[in-house]
Amino acid sequence: MAERKGINKNVVLTGLIIGMFFSALEQTIVGTAMPTILGELQGFAIMAWVTTAYLITSTVIVPIVGKLSDLYGRRYLYLIGTIIFTIGSALCATATTMEQLIMYRALQGLGGGMVMPLSQTIIGDIFTAEQRAKWQGVFGGIFGLSSVIGPFIGGFLVDTISWHWIFLINVPFGLLSAILIFTGMRRELVARLDKVYIDYAGIAALVPFLVLLLLGLSLGGNKFAWNSATSYWLFGGSAVLLVVFLLLESRAKEPILDLSLFRNRVFSVTNGLGFLLGFAMFGAIIFVPLFMQGILGVSPTKAGSTMTPMMIALIAASVIGGRLLLKVRYRAVLTAGMVIAAIGFYLISRMNVDTTQFIAYFNMVILGLGMGLVMPTLMIAVQNEFSKSQLGTVTSAATFFRSIGGTIGVTVFTAIMNNKLQNNVVNATAKAQDDPGLFAAITALENNPDVDLFSILIRPELLEKVGIPGELQTKIVSLVQVAWTSAFSVVFLSGLAFVAFGVLVALLVGKGRIKSDKERQQAVQANAVRE
Repeated sequence: MAERKGINKNVVLTGLIIGMFFSALEQTIVGTAMPTILGELQGFAIMAWVTTAYLITSTVIVPIVGKLSDLYGRRYLYLIGTIIFTIGSALCATATTMEQLIMYRALQGLGGGMVMPLSQTIIGDIFTAEQRAKWQGVFGGIFGLSSVIGPFIGGFLVDTISWHWIFLINVPFGLLSAILIFTGMRRELVARLDKVYIDYAGIAALVPFLVLLLLGLSLGGNKFAWNSATSYWLFGGSAVLLVVFLLLESRAKEPILDLSLFRNRVFSVTNGLGFLLGFAMFGAIIFVPLFMQGILGVSPTKAGSTMTPMMIALIAASVIGGRLLLKVRYRAVLTAGMVIAAIGFYLISRMNVDTTQFIAYFNMVILGLGMGLVMPTLMIAVQNEFSKSQLGTVTSAATFFRSIGGTIGVTVFTAIMNNKLQNNVVNATAKAQDDPGLFAAITALENNPDVDLFSILIRPELLEKVGIPGELQTKIVSLVQVAWTSAFSVVFLSGLAFVAFGVLVALLVGKGRIKSDKERQQAVQANAVRE
């Protein structure tokens, strides 16, 4: 990969790998550190927004930056995104309240949401279709690696240094990525247009649509009832804005999301699959480290290490999947991947208080194999369908649908988890009425704002601090464990339904496949002979 026409591929690839890894890492690294962060900053009631704020801003910016990169070029937008991400990371490390941390996470997400789609777009720019299959497979593995290794790194940093370093670690690597891209790309990869039309109206409709939708999903059933006036306003407003956005996009000269792209079967099917996989994967998998800590009683670092087998399987499957696409059709790889992922979800849904760490590792490997086959294939397939002048738009669309799926999945599955857990505890409390002491202790805990159910699993000593007698502590912990694992199973069974539907969607992708560079050259020569 020698330097050619102002692009040093080795330097650019290194910069992209670093930038994408750390921006994707921030989607999952915080989860394992949250118990420690809550212990210092408090704010349990708004805890979910530490993740949700990042996901909202990173999701909203994706289609916007993708379109702008087709109009203005990738280089400076990538640099701006990296700088925003780095500044946001540094600010997160200085947060002294949960509200500050949420605001800084939103800024961090804005930068991360710019870096991730541009990384994959640049790969599409500098490589041929055959080379993309190789490198997008690698980048799919990197994305998966960051997603599953995040809890491990977060736990390690919390155990050995402090939670602040889960954010500070991004600063030097973010700066390094910016420097490498700036020096490795000494020219833009796309030509700027003489006259640029920015879809300001589309942006103005898209952003509040997503924010209202995600607010409704995040707070519904918690801060307000699903059938309340607030819920109707949020979801009704988002529905109106969605209609407005679609109308604007159908008439815009340079739309943020070109609706005509959906006429392409590969584009429609791969984005549908990306949404389903993102919804199920990110929505459900965040609970696995919590399962390991709260149910199996392992440390934050060891809980994160549970994801390591999944990481290895995902990377291996991503690389293998990229190679397979040169020999078989998209449909075969996507369908196989979704079937394997469905098996993984089912196996994980069966985990309970008696599950061993070995079984947990095995289940995560199965899930990793399935995701590793699907994730890079989605990007490779959609990039192979369009010209380089549209790569920014179609690549960002693929990233957007996977990201919005993950964002909605996190909020939906968190709501499912909380509601099911509350119902389980209510039922368990009702059954405990035959034991007056246990019933009184559970009732006291439910009315104590300083103690939440998951904290009891992580720190059983809290029961003693609030005056629960020793003979009742074991009963309460066991009761909460059973209630929590039952809710955990429901979450993964719900995710399984989306993955299973994805198997059917994968079958609709058609008979398309990637042609090797040699096949493309032969096709060009054959056309020239006919002419």
